Amino acid sequence: MVASQPTIYDVAELAGVSIATVSRALNPFASIRPSTREKVLAAMDELQFVPNAVARGLSSGKHWIIGLVFMHVRTDDKFLAVEEASLVYTDMVIRGAEARAASHGYSLLLCSAGEDHPSGVTPLQALTGSVDGVIVLDRVLEDQSLADLARRLPVVLLAGKGESDVAVTVRVDNEQGMRSLAEHLYVVHDITRVGFVSGFDDSPDSAARMTSFERAITALGGTMRDEDVLHADWTAAGAHDAMQARLALDEPLPRAFACANDQLAIGAINALNANGLRVPEDIVVTGFDDISLTRYLNPPLTTVRQSSSLLGAVAVDALVATLDGDLDVERTIVLPTELVVRGSCGCHYEPEVKLAGASALMSDGVG
Repeated sequence: MVASQPTIYDVAELAGVSIATVSRALNPFASIRPSTREKVLAAMDELQFVPNAVARGLSSGKHWIIGLVFMHVRTDDKFLAVEEASLVYTDMVIRGAEARAASHGYSLLLCSAGEDHPSGVTPLQALTGSVDGVIVLDRVLEDQSLADLARRLPVVLLAGKGESDVAVTVRVDNEQGMRSLAEHLYVVHDITRVGFVSGFDDSPDSAARMTSFERAITALGGTMRDEDVLHADWTAAGAHDAMQARLALDEPLPRAFACANDQLAIGAINALNANGLRVPEDIVVTGFDDISLTRYLNPPLTTVRQSSSLLGAVAVDALVATLDGDLDVERTIVLPTELVVRGSCGCHYEPEVKLAGASALMSDGVG
C-alpha cells in the first residue's frame, strides 16, 4: 500500500505548532521567531513535505498566481492567419513572464479574452478571483473595462500607449526604433519618399510606429503620402493583399515601405516579387521585431529588434513590485529597441554566424 503524502496538518502536529504557524513559516517575509521557523522546517524535512501555494496563501492572503491575458482570435479560415501570426509574440512573452514569475515564487495562469471570444471578457472576469494581479496584452480591453478591472486588482499593460491612469504600462521604444530606421534610409540610402504597412488600426504599437516613422522622415525632408499608407492586420496575408491593391493603383510607388512587423514585411515582399519588383533593387522593405526567420529571407530583412520575452519578464517584475507595495514603480516602463541592418534596405549584410541561444530567444517577437 502506497503511503499518503504528508500534509500541512502532519507538519503542524510533528512540530507542535498550529497550522497557521506552519503557513507563516512557509512565507519568508512573515514575522516569526527563528527558533519556531527552524522547528517547522525540521519537521518538513523529516516528513519530506513539499509546500504549495495554497499553504503559503494561508498566511499571506495571496494566491501566488499571476494571470496573463492575451487576445482571443476566432479560428475560422479568415482569422486563422492572424492567430498564427501572433503565436511567436505571445509565446515569447509567456516564456519570459513564466520564468520571471517562477523566480519570484509565483505561478503563471493563462487566459484568452476579447471581443472575438465566445464569452467576451467573461473568462478574464472569472480569472480575477484566482490571481493576485494580471498582465494584459495589447487590444484585449477597452479603457473602461480596464478601469473596472484595475479597481479589483493590480494590472500591468503590455504594448499600451503609456497613458493609463489605472495600470502600469510596459512597452518598447517604438519612437526611437522608427526614428533610427528613418535616419538610416534617408542618410545612408538617400530615400526621401516612403510608405508604411500597418497592423490593426486600433493597435497602439502599430499607430506609434507609423506616427514616429512619418514624423521622423518628414523632419528630415522626406514625404509619406496617403496612398502609400497600407492598412493590414499584422499578418503576411494581410500585407500581401494590401500591397496588391496598392500596385493596382496608377500611381508611382515610394522608394521604400516600412512595415509595422516582420510578418507584414514578408507578405509585402511576396506581393512585390510576384509583380516583378525586386527588393532592394527596385524597392526597399523593412520590418519590426527581428523574428528568427528574417535572417534567412532573400534578401535578409532590415528590421527593428525588440525583445518580447523581456517584455514579459519586466511586466512580471512591475506587477510583483506593485503587489509588494513598492511606491516607486514607474507608471510607464519603456524598453529599448535596436536597428538591425541587413540586405533588404540595400546594405551589404554579413550573416550572423553564431547566435547564443538565450539571445536568440530574447529577440523573437511580433507586434
